[in-house]
Amino acid sequence: MFSELEIYETIQPMKFKTAQTLKSVSELLNCAAVGPDNFPVLGMNEIHVVTPGDIVFVDHPKYYDKALESAATIVLINKEVSCPEGKALLISDDPFRDFNKLTNHFNPFVSSASRISDSAVIGKNTIIQPQVFIGNQVRIGENCLIHPNVVIYDNCVIGNNVTIHAGTVLGGDAFYYKNRPEGYDKLTSGGRVVLEDRVDLGALCSIDRGVSGDTIIKEGTKVDNQVHVGHDTVIGRKCLIASQTGIAGCVVIEDEVTIWGQVGTTSGITIGKGAVILGQTGVTKSVEGGKSYFGTPITESREKLKEMAEIKKIIKDQNK
Repeated sequence: MFSELEIYETIQPMKFKTAQTLKSVSELLNCAAVGPDNFPVLGMNEIHVVTPGDIVFVDHPKYYDKALESAATIVLINKEVSCPEGKALLISDDPFRDFNKLTNHFNPFVSSASRISDSAVIGKNTIIQPQVFIGNQVRIGENCLIHPNVVIYDNCVIGNNVTIHAGTVLGGDAFYYKNRPEGYDKLTSGGRVVLEDRVDLGALCSIDRGVSGDTIIKEGTKVDNQVHVGHDTVIGRKCLIASQTGIAGCVVIEDEVTIWGQVGTTSGITIGKGAVILGQTGVTKSVEGGKSYFGTPITESREKLKEMAEIKKIIKDQNK
């Protein structure tokens, strides 16, 4: 059986297998460095999940301070700036390009030679139905049921007693692009999808992996058919998410949230514990827990229903 600790202690793709140095990384990127040659470089991550030893990239003045003040100790940046104490800089003319270069170097795509990779670990009493694909370094716990035509990309981690219905895809790339004159340039995804114990996923769901961290669905959450979950989103414990909901990247959904059908969210927001989002709502901003919401832009449901009743009354009065 996997414990929660074991799930998160599995090898994370964006932590380097061997510690690097500032000099070795600067030579790989052919860019200038600010800091000691032997300054340790342990991995790379997006700004919301960085830890000491990580590289973070920034290529817009609006976010320079946020990157320089983050937990990352190496900042890949496109401007010569003062280096904060205890940190190092990599000066690049194109940090987006060079972050992709690092991802492809340290976590390259490896094609699979079989339907179920030899490196996958599958627990006792787990049933894998026909035509399931399981990629490299996948870990699946005990007593799971994986229905036909499910696709599980590399490095995904699945806990115990998980059910995944037909046609669902775990670990597709993040929808993350930079607009260049010649077209959209894709940020290479190197993260994972993590499903904790007792998660159920309906048919034809798509759960994108993190760009560098994890997309996580926590213990006991149940997801209906045809739901999309964007990169680096974290869904809490014992949530219910109904069909045709689209959740953007970097969203935090706290525990025991209920989301009814055809809801859409913007990125980077938080939905508080115990909130109820009624069907066809557009979640355009963060909302507090313990309340019910409806409409676009999102409003507490009782307020929205009052507004609708007032409008109906005005129209009725005008038609008299």
